[in-house]
Amino acid sequence: MIRRPGLSVRLKLTLSYAGFLMLAGALLLVAVGVFLVRQGWLITNEWGSVTATPGTVFLRSFAPTAAVVMAFLLVFGLVGGWFLAGRMLAPLDRITEATRTAEAGSLSHRIHLPGRRDEFRELADAFDKMLARLEAHVAEQQRFAANASHELRTPLAISKALLDVARTDPDQDTDEIIGRLHTVNTRAIDLTEALLLLSRAGQRSFTREHVDLSLLAEEATETLLPLAEKHGVTLETGGDVTPAVGSPTLLLQLTTNLVHNAIVHNLPDRGRVRVHTTPGPSTALLTVENTGDRISPQQAATLTEPFQRGTERIHTDHPGVGLGLAIVNTITQAHDGTLTLTPRPTGGLRITVELPTTSLHTGR
Repeated sequence: MIRRPGLSVRLKLTLSYAGFLMLAGALLLVAVGVFLVRQGWLITNEWGSVTATPGTVFLRSFAPTAAVVMAFLLVFGLVGGWFLAGRMLAPLDRITEATRTAEAGSLSHRIHLPGRRDEFRELADAFDKMLARLEAHVAEQQRFAANASHELRTPLAISKALLDVARTDPDQDTDEIIGRLHTVNTRAIDLTEALLLLSRAGQRSFTREHVDLSLLAEEATETLLPLAEKHGVTLETGGDVTPAVGSPTLLLQLTTNLVHNAIVHNLPDRGRVRVHTTPGPSTALLTVENTGDRISPQQAATLTEPFQRGTERIHTDHPGVGLGLAIVNTITQAHDGTLTLTPRPTGGLRITVELPTTSLHTGR
């Protein structure tokens, strides 16, 4: 929207300051003049006799002095108001400059406004925090876009290579090529669906309902029981009724991803996965714990980033798409929850999701 130019805030403050000073001065002078007239100090001579009417004496003796005082107050108000307004609005100039710098694409700039806390300092600190979060978000999105492009390019390149082989080599086994194409396309579809789910969860465009995490945990473990048996992993589910607030579909996806991740990233044989839910007064806890290789705290801190698979722990027959824990993290944040990854001393990982039992948006 195009706005017409108007008076600056500094000029408005200056005029307001001068106007109030003039009004106060005028009222004060009128009060003094009325007081002097009523006391007779302006209409009597040294012998006490009346020499003129009050109105005439007021205009002749007091009005010129009052006019000089008002002129002085006007000049003083304009100059002093302009100076004071400039001093008061100086922090706003720095904030405006930082805003224009951010608008130009530089998100690393910070205001760092010195001084004690006031409205301008609070605004500057809030703006610095917003820039920091925005810079981190943009960097994460750029990194995610680059990784997603790379991940999607790989199955497409493989499909193209298989099609080229089938076209140039008529003797090639068609069934083998079709089978490999099916595997590659399935992985590409899974990756695309995971990306869409990650985007929808991050937008928080879902209806919040009352859910029971214990039922979701049972449903996820029943669904993945064949996969656990295939990998020789024992599933254990326990816990009381654990109410929470959120999207049943997204929270089921969160639970399924956690259990699936715990199964495929486990010991080659005789692995264990324990799923437990714990109710609380204001939060609900979902804990998924598995056996496996030892993980360093530094590595655990990166597992929620997109396409961080921990390749040394991946089974070659089920590599996944590298978005399982990233989706879990996004769904948790969308539900105003907390995700904690803790390496187990004996190997494996303990993942805890803490969700509020009431919605922060509706208060229910």
